[in-house]
Amino acid sequence: MSAQGPKVAVITGASQGIGAGLVAAYRKLGYAVVANSRTMPAPQDLDVLAVQGDIADPDVAERVVNAGAERFGRVDTLVNNAGIFLSKPFTDYTEKDFALLIGVNLAAFFRVTQRVIPHMLQQGGGHIVNITTSLVDHAKSSVPSVLASLTKGGLQSATKSLAIEYAGRGIRSNAVSPGTIRTPMHAADTLYEGLPPVGRIGEVSDIVDAVIYLETAPFVTGAILHVDGGESAGH
Repeated sequence: MSAQGPKVAVITGASQGIGAGLVAAYRKLGYAVVANSRTMPAPQDLDVLAVQGDIADPDVAERVVNAGAERFGRVDTLVNNAGIFLSKPFTDYTEKDFALLIGVNLAAFFRVTQRVIPHMLQQGGGHIVNITTSLVDHAKSSVPSVLASLTKGGLQSATKSLAIEYAGRGIRSNAVSPGTIRTPMHAADTLYEGLPPVGRIGEVSDIVDAVIYLETAPFVTGAILHVDGGESAGH
């Protein structure tokens, strides 16, 4: 397919939860989608290309971007959705924990984004969205999360830096910062511990709607959009 075909979104962590919701939402917008996850089921839609593998692996990151460019001829949007959350007291984290979160939450972002940007520059623009966590800005004593804050906080800072670096070249960079969302990542018995100010936990659709808003808001770049039921505002 030529570069004049449909716009193309690359979505990591796309097999379930927020990622699967994003795949469906971008298809409704008319985008072709490159969907990556460790275990990615074969899609039924010809405009969805599944690329299986651990996005923390440099070879997988390169394969994801190359596959999209070769199959669809362009890459317009990258959603860095893949992420790992591990709550432990700080001194209980292991070197293995540290390497795992750095690999998926930070190194994968670096590798995929660095490979996507040249395609966006060549076609005159693009959009990068990073999925972070409201714990970066609103730590909880009940949820020790230093490694999440370290890695996802890095993503939030990088989001702003990318926005400024590429603002004059047509590439926007934004982040969505979720609170507690009903996904397979959260154990059912932890979902209702300390509801946010709005009185309910978030749904996948809340995060998907936020990403699609950013996708369709051409004057918005460098934004950290908190979708956390008011947690980051206070109590």
